[in-house]
Amino acid sequence: MVLDEDPDLSVRQMAILLTIYLETPPHTVRGLAEKLNVSKPVITRALDSMGILGLVSRRRDDKDKRNVLIQRTVNGSLYLEKLADMIARQAQLQD
Repeated sequence: MVLDEDPDLSVRQMAILLTIYLETPPHTVRGLAEKLNVSKPVITRALDSMGILGLVSRRRDDKDKRNVLIQRTVNGSLYLEKLADMIARQAQLQD
């Protein structure tokens, strides 16, 4: 991915992205921080960067306005699909 035009994510950003896409929603900043054992500002900074890239989006929870829900996006799904395809190709080359 380093050689592609796709964005390079840090290990932390990738952990957050995979958590959002592989685990059942809803996802909140607070919940992600607890799950990944980091502070809420760490999650917020990562989400800011990933939001700019279009990999995730955020919106207020209609039921509890204090919560911010993190949502999956089409771009995020395509990014992870491409990553999965790349991993599968490399695994086939190793066999």
